[in-house]
Amino acid sequence: MKARPTIFWHRRDLRFPDNAGLYRALKAGGPVLPIFIFDQEILRKLEDPRDARVTFIHRSVTELAEAYRSMGSDLRVYYGKPLEVWAGIVKDLQPRAVYTNRDYEPYARERDGAVEALLEKAGATFHHYKDHLIFEGKEVQKNDGGPYTVYTPFWNKWRERLKSRMSTFEGKEISYYLKPYPNEKYAKNLLPVAKPGKIISLQEMGFEPARTDFPPTEVSRKLIQHYDETRDFPGTEGTSRLGVHFRHGTISIREKARRAQGLNETYLKELVWRDFYSNILQHFPYVVEGPFREEYAAIPWENNEDHFAAWCAGRTGVPLVDAGMRQLNATGYMHNRVRMIVASYLTKHLLINWQWGEHYFAKKLLDFELASNNGGWQWAASCGTDAQPYFRIFNYESQQKKFDPDFTYVKAWVPEFGTPEYPSEPLVEHKFGRERALEVYKKALAEAKRG
Repeated sequence: MKARPTIFWHRRDLRFPDNAGLYRALKAGGPVLPIFIFDQEILRKLEDPRDARVTFIHRSVTELAEAYRSMGSDLRVYYGKPLEVWAGIVKDLQPRAVYTNRDYEPYARERDGAVEALLEKAGATFHHYKDHLIFEGKEVQKNDGGPYTVYTPFWNKWRERLKSRMSTFEGKEISYYLKPYPNEKYAKNLLPVAKPGKIISLQEMGFEPARTDFPPTEVSRKLIQHYDETRDFPGTEGTSRLGVHFRHGTISIREKARRAQGLNETYLKELVWRDFYSNILQHFPYVVEGPFREEYAAIPWENNEDHFAAWCAGRTGVPLVDAGMRQLNATGYMHNRVRMIVASYLTKHLLINWQWGEHYFAKKLLDFELASNNGGWQWAASCGTDAQPYFRIFNYESQQKKFDPDFTYVKAWVPEFGTPEYPSEPLVEHKFGRERALEVYKKALAEAKRG
């Protein structure tokens, strides 16, 4: 009788090395068959047939399949609604166990619960592990219990926990939590596949190839060493741009955190924001639908649709905002400092609901991640965890002078800047926008407190 295989389900972990769940599956014995599902439930919501994220995932899945084939196995690729796909897998392969890495977003948790129930009925066990975070859920908590909602104490406890258990790697003492999983050691437990399967094309799923100039998976040692000095200047190559790789797991967060730990603490702290916002989402899932600070739901937004359209197109008359939005529209990326400025302008100067901006970023960002995107937008609108107070409003002119004084970044993305074609006045200038925002926020919060 043919042995029932173990299946490893790739999702946000499109790599073979240092993959936590895959390591557990391989170490438990074999044969292990890796699979990937192009999720129709997610793909059907995408509006652009040339969505670069789908191209990135398809390319990464293809490269992962090639890696497995070089080891004498294969990555079986499916397309459809996950529960229906799994019903077919159970019928065809009769797996004895399924291993995967955890995904903390609400849709993913609901999907995984349904898949686990289906597998249980078929007599298969479902195992899931932490992989794309260093610490999750209850691993970093206050001394008296409960999650942190302010970053700095979270970071301090995170760092303390990192040092609480040490190990050895390549002759050096490192944190146990950053030690890589030696998957190569157990590659012999992969299911041998003589004839690799076909990978569904983008066109068969209703998409077309998009841009292919995705950022590399490696950044220079020099960039990380000087990250704290260069990260705020959008006109220079001062950030790693690894977000898309973290999002889809084409690189290991443990490897990058281990490297950052020895080079630049500021860079490491930026990586830890991913853990922080994911922990917020895990503990307070209602933030997906509304503000963390629920009294901010009372803000009477202007929601001027013409202003929103101008913001989306990068035609607000504020050079730094326009450059950022055009960079986003053209590349799927926006510099982190500029993300804060454009979000502040939308929510404070234009008084447009932060969720409008959040949803636009969700459509455009290559590195879109629900927890981080939601957290960043709520921070800008002052309604989230550890948010800037509502009375702190970015002055886009002083931000320009400080971080792009020569207009290098602006000129790269707004070629008509400085000519008669560029607006002489912004949609909403700073003094008026600031005073209006202060009045609106203050009044609405006072009324919410009374009511």
